[in-house]
Amino acid sequence: MPTERVPFPVVDEISRHGLDEREPETVHIEIHLPGRLDEDRLRKAVRDAFGRHPRILMRQAPVRWWHRGYVWELTGEPDTEAVRFPGDTLADARRRALDEEPPLSASPPVRIEVVDAPEGEGCVLLATLHHAALDGPACLRVLATAAELYGGADNSPAPAPVRAPRPGGGPGPAEPVSGSALARPARIGADHGDDRPGPGNGMHIADLPLPTRPSGSPYTVNDQLLVATCLTVLRWNREHGLPDRPVRVTMPVDDRPRTADMPIGNGTRLVEVPFGLPGDAADGDPDAVEALLRATATRTRALKAVPRPQLGRSGALLTTPVLPIGVRAATARALRRAAGPWASTTLLSNLGRLPYPMDFGDAGRATAAWFSAPARMPRGVSVTTISTGGRLQLALRWSRGRLDDAAGRRLGELFARTLAGTGSAPGPTAPTRPTGQEAR
Repeated sequence: MPTERVPFPVVDEISRHGLDEREPETVHIEIHLPGRLDEDRLRKAVRDAFGRHPRILMRQAPVRWWHRGYVWELTGEPDTEAVRFPGDTLADARRRALDEEPPLSASPPVRIEVVDAPEGEGCVLLATLHHAALDGPACLRVLATAAELYGGADNSPAPAPVRAPRPGGGPGPAEPVSGSALARPARIGADHGDDRPGPGNGMHIADLPLPTRPSGSPYTVNDQLLVATCLTVLRWNREHGLPDRPVRVTMPVDDRPRTADMPIGNGTRLVEVPFGLPGDAADGDPDAVEALLRATATRTRALKAVPRPQLGRSGALLTTPVLPIGVRAATARALRRAAGPWASTTLLSNLGRLPYPMDFGDAGRATAAWFSAPARMPRGVSVTTISTGGRLQLALRWSRGRLDDAAGRRLGELFARTLAGTGSAPGPTAPTRPTGQEAR
């Protein structure tokens, strides 16, 4: 039977143009379970889940520079065994997730590893996916199907939380932002101690309390995360002797359903949230922080309500199949370098509540989950969050071209303190729970 062929969508092609072996384009997802997974049962459940979501069974067709575009081949069956029980530690699996991309040349471009939990009980299912092929929410959907097939329990998504309507019914106008839209945004200050910048990514993992909010507040946890990201950048840069500059945060927005027919691939669209220079809030003034939270809530409502292409009009233009793929790739890389100084400060990806029970039957339900997005230069840092069981799981990931591992951990700790300060009763950060060994 002929293999079905699908042209790369815009996001896949732009991601493919920018691949750099020094900074692997991976997304990592880890699910912590209280019990143990049986190897044979899991392999069968995952293989059957791939059959229910056949779009994940893809590989890149061979390409030459004169071709008009990249093409996915949908294989119908896996080329390789995706599930592994490597027998080493969670720290080892996390390092592989940051350093080793699943190849695009073999179907599926996903690696699923199961290792013992560092606390000595239970296990961790860790998936690594190539971000040129699919994103975190799509892989979570496939894992939820695998959980249902493995344990026989219903893994339907929980209803999405309903955001209180804004008085007046509409999103309202976005609050004005200080500073010119053409101003270069802030960069997170580089910090390598006595070390030279190296290749690859590092990652800081934390398990935090959800930030508190006054009853009836117009802002969400996502707005608090955005404000915390902005203030963390400003405070970090001040500690490093850098002048204040406007902060812009890239935020993925995902409108896909979480049901079994969820489209698999890269389905988020990116919006940029501008902050300008919130000086009093950066100084810790509670009233200024509250005002910034309310302004951010208004701004994000307006930004999410505006329909736009996934990567904007420039992404659609760059992927128009008029010129050969080699010329388009060279153009995209050149434009990326030229536009680097105006790229947003960082990326914040918040999946909200883990939408699925992730119930693996006798292996139990997910007790915690983390995921992380690539942190390529020029941004060099990504912040990703998901909440499980009333806790917030944070993964801060950095390019070693911007931070060394000690600096990355300090930045993660500053973010946790800053996020706690966005709550209704600012004060010391509540103790974090142990998360096991971190990726170094």
